[in-house]
Amino acid sequence: MTNEIIGVIGGSGLYEMEGMTDVQQIMVDTPFGRPSDEYVTGTLDGVRMIFLPRHGKGHRFTPSEVNYRANIYGMKKLGASRVISVSAVGSLREEIAPGHIVVPDQFIDRTRGFRKDSFFGNGVVGHVQFADPVCADLSATLFEAAQEAGATVHRGGSYVCMEGPAFSTRAESHLYRSFGASIIGMTNLTEAKLAREAELCYGVIALSTDYDCWHESHDDVSVDAIIAIIKSNVAMAKKIIRGAVAKLSQEKGCACSEALKYAIISDTSVIPVETRENLELIIGKYL
Repeated sequence: MTNEIIGVIGGSGLYEMEGMTDVQQIMVDTPFGRPSDEYVTGTLDGVRMIFLPRHGKGHRFTPSEVNYRANIYGMKKLGASRVISVSAVGSLREEIAPGHIVVPDQFIDRTRGFRKDSFFGNGVVGHVQFADPVCADLSATLFEAAQEAGATVHRGGSYVCMEGPAFSTRAESHLYRSFGASIIGMTNLTEAKLAREAELCYGVIALSTDYDCWHESHDDVSVDAIIAIIKSNVAMAKKIIRGAVAKLSQEKGCACSEALKYAIISDTSVIPVETRENLELIIGKYL
């Protein structure tokens, strides 16, 4: 047993992993409201794990409705130091076929401000570095684990994060391809921003389910096609997670755990008491 705690955000079926022991369900209170659902905790191959269904059990929340702040805060509160995100994406590149895995390393923001994507505000201002928005070490481990699991996996690439819930227009899909982007989804950028502010390592296992609507030789994206690919890829995602967990060391070579070291610009003497209390878990060590 190690002291490392790994968080996983994705579909509700991911925590049903063979060999998981000491399984419990925990609802966490946060200053930002309720997370998407109960966290499922357990032990996998000697490593403590925390799972959370991003959209709630039964897929109840749209991408704009997900309480991302509460979800990431809850992971931090439960002791996670690394978060692995598993999500479905559309492919913007011919070589990324449905069923392939992508471990992206960049994001393009096409959300519209409907979702809360920062812990800062209410009397405290902070600006984290976000040039490299995912943890390079964790992403490298996910890529290696995907290769060893037998997946067809692509390393790197830009993820366009759109607001949703509607899929892209054909013009938008071609526009994103002109950006040089690789995949498109609706959730991961928001999580990545908050994970960086919470000083958590964050990496993505993106499951390609379709060619969005740009590809003339393939059907346009649809919910039934996405669900079919996701179901066929759940077992692969589990294998990748298990392989990655076995590789992750308690020793970190990244700077994710010090992301806020020089980020807070506010005079700490003027930060309101309530804001201090709400963000104690996030910024307390710097105050």
